[in-house]
Amino acid sequence: MAKTPPPADTAPDVPSGPGKNRPTPTRAEREAARRRPLVANTKEARARAKAELAAQREKARVGMANGEERYLTPRDRGPQRKFARDYTDAGWHFGELVMPLLVLVILISLIQINAVVFYAYLGLWAFILFVVADMVLLSRKVKKLAKEKWGDRREKGLGWYAAMRSVQMRFMRLPKPQVKRGQYPA
Repeated sequence: MAKTPPPADTAPDVPSGPGKNRPTPTRAEREAARRRPLVANTKEARARAKAELAAQREKARVGMANGEERYLTPRDRGPQRKFARDYTDAGWHFGELVMPLLVLVILISLIQINAVVFYAYLGLWAFILFVVADMVLLSRKVKKLAKEKWGDRREKGLGWYAAMRSVQMRFMRLPKPQVKRGQYPA
């Protein structure tokens, strides 16, 4: 005996069109599904976020030290600032020796001989005059070269930027020097 198919009105629900084929969720069900903590406050999430932030900071620190443009502060960005950095880093400057000389004068001042201390301070002030003169000459030179290279589009403060960089000891400068001594930029 052959089976006859069931009548159409008792057939199982089979998707026959674009409908969703499920009951509409109630408002309470939708709200319960959306409910989650605003901030993941688990130890693992905090540790993960802390590790990600540390990795981003390290990447930015290395990028800034290497002189990558996107990691530089606004003060250090641009081709003119790079030119001033490279020109400053290519030369020798009196300002690099200020900190070691200050330490030496402080040590000498511990000696209880007034004449030695007096001449140490006198020598320090004479050296500071040389530093200021070197800064002025460097500032003028950088401004002149920048004007030759960029004309009237030269940035303000370029000479001061180069002069302040010349006072820092070379190994402490950020971004780190990208040129060797004597390799002046074109």
